Amino acid sequence: MQNTSSKATEKYSQIRLLLVDDEADFRQTLAKRLRKRGIHSDQAGDGEGCLAFLADNPIDVVVMDVKMPGMSGIEALHEIKKTYGETEVILLTGHAATQDGVDGIKFGAFDYLTKPVEFDHLLKKIVQAYEKILGRKQKKEAAEYKARIEQQMIATERLAALGTLAAGVAHEINNPLAIIKESAGLLSSLLQKEELTEMPRREVFEKALQKIDASVKRARRITHQLLGNVRKTESILAEVDLGLLVEETIDLVRREAKDREVAINLQVAENLVPVWADPHQIRQVMINLLSNAIQATPKGGSIFVGLKPTGAGISIDIVDTGSGIPKENLEKIFEPFFSTKSPGEGTGLGLFVTREIVGKLGGTLEVDSRLGKGSRFSVTIPNPVKA
Repeated sequence: MQNTSSKATEKYSQIRLLLVDDEADFRQTLAKRLRKRGIHSDQAGDGEGCLAFLADNPIDVVVMDVKMPGMSGIEALHEIKKTYGETEVILLTGHAATQDGVDGIKFGAFDYLTKPVEFDHLLKKIVQAYEKILGRKQKKEAAEYKARIEQQMIATERLAALGTLAAGVAHEINNPLAIIKESAGLLSSLLQKEELTEMPRREVFEKALQKIDASVKRARRITHQLLGNVRKTESILAEVDLGLLVEETIDLVRREAKDREVAINLQVAENLVPVWADPHQIRQVMINLLSNAIQATPKGGSIFVGLKPTGAGISIDIVDTGSGIPKENLEKIFEPFFSTKSPGEGTGLGLFVTREIVGKLGGTLEVDSRLGKGSRFSVTIPNPVKA
């Protein structure tokens, strides 16, 4: 059995174990022997104490006597399985009460052992229970990974179609857009002439031209984003003072924030060091995230931008006091053409392009959001050694 003990010492020292028994000497002796095998345990003297401990502490495995004063082990098992479904329970019964152990298995216990307990057998059961928990976690992680891969495959398929069409279509669209913009500009210039000052319904024409100009700009923005994603341009690396770059970027969007009565507060750590990155791409990332934050934040709200060093680079947090993002949309927001904005207000490409840029820079982009509380976008920019 020494091999089992060594395995527990080396691989299962992270087991969170709770011993529940009304006999203190039994608990303490068992805890001492487990500690010698590298497994730490906590203790409770009855079922009520067990549930009180679980309410404040995550536990993997509970080893619990069935016969205890007050709440029995079977009753406590019911509550554990109802509230803490991931926790495994090993029941201890007397020889004359093995039916209690059988009933416990029916109610969800991992296993039952009869007293007096053979220590190495109990240790083996604890390890097996923990391995069952690890197996469930691995299965869950595998399912989540599969779901992420499937989402990425869907996005990749969309991009394949996008890549086929984007370059040609974008250029073809830009040509008539240029003519429309030039014609609208000419009409706008004509309206400024003195002989047209008293032109009937002049204001209607001016508003129509403004709508044309705004629509041309939006169409160009879409084509530029399409082309920007399709082109495989190489990053132009330089030494970048991120604090200064972010401050300059905030100045670019400050007018939009002011118009919406949204305050932007910047906090830069004093020990920030320059990074070796592409300043133009980082600026695009910041503009996209700040613009989204401004649009998501109601009048009188605020946006916090914080920069601090990490182990391998710099992290940038953009925190808004907006409406937040529903949990089911947290992954979808990075998909191409997904948008929760009103028609005409968003292309559904901003966050997709932003994450693509951050990924090409070797960084990460994460989001944390709560409905009615706002959102936090966290960007990490690595600082590779200059070649």
